[in-house]
Formats: sequence, C-alpha cells, structure tokens
Amino acid sequence: MTDPISSGLPDRAHVVIVGGGVIGTSVAYHLTRLGWTDVVLLEQGRLSCGTTWHAAGLVGPLRASESGTRLVQYSAQLYAELEAETGLATGYRNVGGLVLARTPDRMVQLARTAASGAAYGLRAELIDPDQAKELWPPMQVGDLLGALWLPGDGKVNPADLTQSLAKGARQRGTRIFEGVRVTGFATTEGPRGRRVTGVRTDQGSIEADVVVNCAGQWAKALGDLVGVTIPLHSAEHFYVVTEQVDGTHPDLPIMRDQDGWTYFKEEVGGLVVGGFEPNAKPWVSPDQIPYPFEFQLLPEDWDHFQILMDEALLRVPSLEHTGIRKFYNGPESFTPDNQFLLGEAPELDGFFVGCGFNSVGIASAGGAGRALAEWIVAGEPQDDLVAVDVRRFAPFHGETAWLRSRVAETLGNHYAIPWPNLELTSGRPQRLSALHDRLAAKGAIFGAKMGWERPLVFGPAGASLGYSWRKPNWLDWCIEEQVACRSDVAVFDQTSFSKYEVRGPGALASLQRICGGDVDVPIGRAVYTPWLNHKGTYEADLTVTRTGEDTFFIVSSSATTIRDLDWLRRHLDDAVAVDLTEDYAVLGVMGPRSRALLQALTDTDLSHKAFAFGTSREIALAGVPVRATRVTYVGELGWELYVLMDQAVVYDAISAAGARDAGYNTIEAMRLEKGYRAFPRELNPDYNPVEAGLTFACKLGSEIDFIGREAVLAAKQDGPRRRLVSFVAEDPEVMMWGGELVLRDGQPAGQVTSAAWGATLGAAVGLAYLWRPDGQTVTLDWVRGGRYQVNVGGALVDVRLSTRPLFDPGNERVRG
Repeated sequence: MTDPISSGLPDRAHVVIVGGGVIGTSVAYHLTRLGWTDVVLLEQGRLSCGTTWHAAGLVGPLRASESGTRLVQYSAQLYAELEAETGLATGYRNVGGLVLARTPDRMVQLARTAASGAAYGLRAELIDPDQAKELWPPMQVGDLLGALWLPGDGKVNPADLTQSLAKGARQRGTRIFEGVRVTGFATTEGPRGRRVTGVRTDQGSIEADVVVNCAGQWAKALGDLVGVTIPLHSAEHFYVVTEQVDGTHPDLPIMRDQDGWTYFKEEVGGLVVGGFEPNAKPWVSPDQIPYPFEFQLLPEDWDHFQILMDEALLRVPSLEHTGIRKFYNGPESFTPDNQFLLGEAPELDGFFVGCGFNSVGIASAGGAGRALAEWIVAGEPQDDLVAVDVRRFAPFHGETAWLRSRVAETLGNHYAIPWPNLELTSGRPQRLSALHDRLAAKGAIFGAKMGWERPLVFGPAGASLGYSWRKPNWLDWCIEEQVACRSDVAVFDQTSFSKYEVRGPGALASLQRICGGDVDVPIGRAVYTPWLNHKGTYEADLTVTRTGEDTFFIVSSSATTIRDLDWLRRHLDDAVAVDLTEDYAVLGVMGPRSRALLQALTDTDLSHKAFAFGTSREIALAGVPVRATRVTYVGELGWELYVLMDQAVVYDAISAAGARDAGYNTIEAMRLEKGYRAFPRELNPDYNPVEAGLTFACKLGSEIDFIGREAVLAAKQDGPRRRLVSFVAEDPEVMMWGGELVLRDGQPAGQVTSAAWGATLGAAVGLAYLWRPDGQTVTLDWVRGGRYQVNVGGALVDVRLSTRPLFDPGNERVRG
C-alpha cells in the first residue's frame, strides 16, 4: 500500500465504506452502534449527491414478505427518533398512504395486501372510493373500485436523513471524507480464496479489513474492478413538482395509483407527481456514468413522461391548470428482479455490498443498513435476507447488455400487478437444457430459474402462460400431468438443479460439520439434510450422496448455486467443492409404473429389495451410463437420473417407453399434497428444524457436532414458536398461491408459505406456518383445537389442517 496522505486520509481503518448516500451513512451509523468505531466513509462528491438527493422520500412499511416488512418498519421507527439523538431533523412525517384500485384484479391484490398487514401486525384497511376521497380531496374517484388505507406510511427528506445518519455515525467515531474518489481495491490470496485488503483512491490508499460498496449506480463498475458481480443498471426516473394544488396540506397522505403507474405526495403546497412507466428508459452503462456527476439531473423528457402525466391528469384534474415548478429526471439503479443487493461478495472475502435499491432505498435504508452492519459484525446474516442476498445472482447476470434489456422491464413492473407466478420476458434465454428443443416441440411452456429455461407445464401448440388470481388457463394441463404421475409414470426435466462434488481427505469431516444429517453412510447412499447456521436456522435444504470414501455428490435447488458454493468454500477444510451443474442433465422419472419402465431399459435390478429408497448407483440405461438415485419430490415411487449433458438423449428411450412429460407446476402441486418443504419458502434463516417439523433430518441422537446443533437442541427444549402444517381447502373452486393469511377461530394466526391446486385431493393445498397471538409455544393440542380459515383475496375459505402429510402419510406410494 502506498503512503497517503496529503488529504488527511488515514493509512488504515478496520472498515472502509464507499459511498456517502443514505445507504452508506446508514451502514456507518449502525456499525458504530454495534461498537465498530474504526470506520471510514468515502464519498466522491458530497454526502447524498448521487441518487439520494433526488429520491421522493416515500416510506411504506408494508412489504410483500415478513422480513421485508420488519426491515422497513425499523426504518420508519429510526427516522422518527433520529433527531432526538443527533439534533438534525430527518423531515419524517407519518402521514399514511392510499393505494387505489381501478380493476377487480387490483382489488384482489389490495385485499391480499390488507391480509398480509394483519399477519404482520400492521393496520391495513380496504375502503370505498368516497372514503378515499375524504382522505385525499384533490383526486377524482369516479373510475375507482376501492382503495387500501395504510396508516403507517410516511415520508422523509432524503438529504436531511443522510446528514442525520452521518452525524450519528461521526459522534461514535466514523471519519467521513468528501471529494475522495475510489479508483480500485487491493486484494490478497487467502487460505479460502481472495480477500480484500484495502481501497485505492485519487488521494492515496487505505488498508482495510472490510470494504463496503454502497456506491449506488456506481457500485457495479467498482465491483467489476475486482471481479465481483453486482448486477444493476441505471434507468432514467422521472417526477415533477407542481405549483400549489387546492386541497393539499403537509399531512396529506401519500397516494399511489398503480393502475396508472403514478404516485403523489404533498410538497410545499404542491404535489410531487412521479411514477414507474411500463416501458422504462435505460441510462448509460455503469462504466460510462460521467464524472463528476454531483447533484445533477438528466435532460427533461416530456415525451417519455407523457404517459405518466396523462394518468396524473385523469386522477387529479386540477393539474391541467397547475404550473410545474421543476422536472426531475434523476437516474437510479435497478436490479434484474426488483430486489436490492446485500451481503458479502462470494468472489472476494471482506467485500460487502449494499446497493441496487430499485427506488425503495429511502424506505429500506434504516433496516438494510442495520442488517448489513449485523452481517459484517457477526460474520453471517442475523435475519432472513435470502431475497436480497447478492449471492442469488451468478456471474452471467452481470453482463451489461443483458442488464440493459432487463432494467426496462423491472422498473416497469414496479407498479404492475404482482402475479404470484409472473415470468419476466426480457433477456431470455440464458441457459438451455440439452432437451430444450425436444420439450419445446412437445408444447413445453418455460419459466426461468437461475437463467435456466425449464418446463412449467405442457400445453397445446401456441399456448402461453396466463396470469390470474383465480384458476389459471394452464391448470387443466397441469392436472393431466399430475394424474399421469399419480396413476402411471411421468418424466421431468430437472436439469436446473444445482449439482456439486465435494472431494478431498477432509470431505467427510467437513460435511459432517456442515450437514445436520449424518452423511457418514455407505458408498451409494443418499441423505436428505439441512445446512444450518449458528442460530440453528436454514441455509440450505438438499441431498448428499456418498460416492466414494472421500467424495460426495450434492444436489440442491436451482436458485442457490452461488450461495451453496460460497457456504461450502467458507466451511470446507482439506477438501474442495466443484460445480457440476452444467455438466449433468437430470431426469426425474416418477410414478407407480416408473420401476417397470426403467427396468425394461436396464439390466440392473431395480426391485425394492435390491434398490431401496435412498440408494444411488451408476447404471446403464438404454446403453447410456447414468447415476440413478431413488428419491422423490412428488411423493411417488421414482428415480432421479443424472446423466452427462451430451448423453441426455436417454430421455428419448424413456419417452418412447411411455413416460408423460410434466413440468415444475406439477412438481409444486404434488410436493404440497405430500407436505414436502422447499427452500426458501418453508425453510429459510427465520425458521429452524423444530418449527419446520424436520428434526428427523438432524443427527441429534448422536454425539456428532454440526453447525447449529446447540441452537436446535435449545429450540427443541423450548418448543416451536411457529409450527408448519399442511392444509387443504374445503371449496374445490378456490385457488391459492402462497402468502395468504391464516385465521384460527377468526383471529390472525399464520400465513401460507406455498400453495397450489392438487389433483389427487381435488382442491387447493399448501403449507402454512402457525403462531399464537399470545406468543406462546405452538403445541399440537393448540393446533388441533381451532377452526381454520384462509383469507383468499378477501374471502374467508374453510380449510382442514394436518400435522402429517395429507397424501399417503404412511409413504406406501414412495416404497412402491
């Protein structure tokens, strides 16, 4: 490292934060609150000069998930209290919020949101158009069906908030340097991979143990300097500030007219009118952002803003005669899935990321800053951050041209109806199974997961995936697939599964420590096991097959490849993990006739006695070498076949023998009839095996230690604070999707994690976590002692609960 320091920069700091917007200052503030006071924050311009200063400042706590809601709830609480600590006002006002509905589908969404509020303990009330107008007098409501009233919504001044956070951080030791541009990073090779060791700037270098990239739309370019994937791209984002509008006042609620892609908030007697147009306008590539770009805006573009202005005039007719004080075109960054980026980069130890906030940076900053600071200090997340974890993306997601195509769609989806099975269309395809063309020719309708195109359902020629809160257009096709699998045999292309090999002298010892289950089994045996963190909650849910004395084959979910490999890298000793995901195709052959079909294609004895459940062997199938593992995720007799990608044509022999093609929608419905859990919906860092009902998958009866063991034992002793149960709807016409509120004797007592329509049970089925309003342990007697309903888009539907699988609880079908 070179000596600084004409600028007064220190030559060393424990933590260096890059970026002085609301996120960077929040991370600094929370690190110092946790006792890490040797913190330096570097800002290339002045605090808040990038995206923060022109943000609208909306703070809406109610989010689509419990973890997201808790994060923004904390933000709102912090912003309300910060002035008392720092002496600098944040401008926070709790004014409430309205979300309008013009269509029946939007009303269903609002009813679902209101039910989520009840699940999370937040007030959310459906009101009629006249009540909405009383709360927001400037608007006309003749075309509205209703609205959602959110008393907890607020607004804040972003620049003032940033200064207040910065002052709070300074008071506990953070040193903040403005006008210092980061030009690169220093790294070294460590025992488990590369590690960051410092920051290079235009005014010298600083050694550091931890670097936090909070550089907003500049974050990707900085990540590219050290090979860290930070998938975001800027888009132009528009709003105007009007002259005075009659009926406004400082406590006028925030109003969102999402069917018109617009939002409104009061400002100095006028209105801020902005929105998220359906076809957004990408800005320059991340490495082409001009420098300096401080407190700057882009040129006005009234033509592009016209669609938002037309909708605003429809909602607030008086705007037609109201002047415009200022047109804001401020670029900000968006990610491929509209979720922000948080966490330690898998490519570079000690290099953390907090960026890509998709226009919710102000609302999220308090909670996200605290969560990232806790992750840095503790060495692992302290809450469920799976949805925003930077490790959900792979290197190919960082390709700039792809991001540019995707950003127009993700910004445009901000106010679109959030269909539960929505598939994005831009930037596809990225990764194809060797069977893709064959399946497409047979009517496969594809979804995308971790870039993979994979069949969701097979339909007639030219069919497409429809979206609805009710039974969708593809349900009948899915039912046919379910019936075929339950009564005969089906074949699933599951190539997108993540697949790894762990090998080396320390493989067994490492995996025994990493896995909750006992993987010291005979060669050729597969073990279902969790990976837990030190809190005893879920990091992964997968199978481990022993293939040799020091080699193991791991199969995990499609979306978690980077996350899983990072977890292995950090915890393996004297062993290595190799990613085999793209080397092998996977075919699931499932159903009561699966044994007969496969037996006709191989000389290997597939009888139950010779090939018991959990057995995994290399066999020849139709002359092709495959690894056959007897497992199931649909609750039927079956095998997963792992075959080299260039030999996946073994599918042709399986298909010719009579296997029906089926897709992931069928897997989802069948696994829910059987009560099989999924990561991260039922199994995530908020839940432990006791609550999930999966302690049988942990080696608690042995003396073998594993990560999280003591926490699981303590949870078992205390009893579950939540309990996962299966349910089936009494009304077969009802469709559920997950996220619905569960009521016990009329009171909120849980939430659905996953749901689908099960053909065997002939109704909607799913899994839900229950909790007691009094916070006490959820006992079996308490579960069995209530009457249960699910709030389905505002309608209460009776459901039957079970703590055992609803379908084949004795596993007779699996044994075959």
